[in-house]
Amino acid sequence: MRLEAGLSLGQLSQHVHYSKAQLSKVERGLKTPSAELARLCDARLRAGGELLSLLPEQPPAKLPAADEERGKEEVWLMHLSADGPSWFQPMGRRQVMAAGAAGAAAAVGLGTSAAAAGPATETGGATLLETARSLFDQYRRLGQTSSPEVVLPALIAQTHSLRELSARTGPRSRDALLRLASRYAEYVGWLVQETGNDAAALWWTDRAVGLAAEGGDTDLAAYALVRRGLITLYRQDGRQTVSLAQQAQGSALPPRIRGLAWQREAQGHALAGDYDACMRCLDRARELLRHEEPQAAAPVLGTTTLADPVSTVTGWCMHDLGRPHKAARILEEQISRIPPHALRARTRYGVRHALAQAMAGEIDHACDLARELLGAASAVQSATIHSDLTRLCRILARHPNSPAVRAISPAINTTLYAGDWRTSL
Repeated sequence: MRLEAGLSLGQLSQHVHYSKAQLSKVERGLKTPSAELARLCDARLRAGGELLSLLPEQPPAKLPAADEERGKEEVWLMHLSADGPSWFQPMGRRQVMAAGAAGAAAAVGLGTSAAAAGPATETGGATLLETARSLFDQYRRLGQTSSPEVVLPALIAQTHSLRELSARTGPRSRDALLRLASRYAEYVGWLVQETGNDAAALWWTDRAVGLAAEGGDTDLAAYALVRRGLITLYRQDGRQTVSLAQQAQGSALPPRIRGLAWQREAQGHALAGDYDACMRCLDRARELLRHEEPQAAAPVLGTTTLADPVSTVTGWCMHDLGRPHKAARILEEQISRIPPHALRARTRYGVRHALAQAMAGEIDHACDLARELLGAASAVQSATIHSDLTRLCRILARHPNSPAVRAISPAINTTLYAGDWRTSL
């Protein structure tokens, strides 16, 4: 393909920013190329994903199966220690009794069971709903500026409270409380994914679907597929990401869920190197999200901090399609539109911007961008940001003689490897 394109080894090297020696070893079958190199060559040689398809096939990302027994839990146990670490564990009452925990729970019980508290009125339920809805927006904002372990205990407790309160109020308030509890549970799932615990993230997503269904909202099950697609996306499984997203595109679903599903499908096609399919999906996502009708009563599914989500994701896709220059231009523009308080979002797309600059050969610029983001990355403690920082570190390691790389490497390594920032929640 290089010869058909009329490129010498040196010319291709200049385009993809890998050494001639490295490319020569790949062409002679002496070295397996990285996925990153395959993306760059695929794009430059207009291979349409053919070079990516020739990489050694990876087993499909295995998502944890739903644990039906665990889903029937009746007791939620949460441990908060004075020195910071916390854990959450759902258990059936029989397990609690067998472990001897029931007596201890009774000794420190708060007396908040539905039977003890008595019924609530529709008016009281509406008041609780309004307060909890307002709190959700505040928790979401807090989640943008702090680590998951700061927000998760409060979110889990609020989810439990809404679930319990729904059993003590009238039908209208009951359904609304359950639907709001499902949004809390879905957000818990996202933050748990940010800790690097995919299995727990999927468990919470399943709980969200169950709560929503109890409250009469069957659409969240489709959005759960989009959320699962995010996990396979970060596991670099484009095929499964596309498959999950396509299952959430039914015509009867709300425009926002369908738009987010098409957007996720685009990201899957980008991983596979299919430019045309990716662009078609992004166009469809843009059309659906542009015409959606916002529902003020329910929290918005998906991001609320991106001014133009589809354009931002387009920049993300351009990186995965091996077009780093275009990715960097789009991301730079879109990041400038993210509000200052949205630290997690600014850092996530900022690191992706730095990664695109590094792939484009702009090593000094990539280092400058990364330097500005390391403090925020430490503050929000995100497994998804961590994965892109790791990829950036690998690219920079190919330039050991760069003064900018030598200057920033200790700080990046400290951010990546100093201490175990993952929370057990």
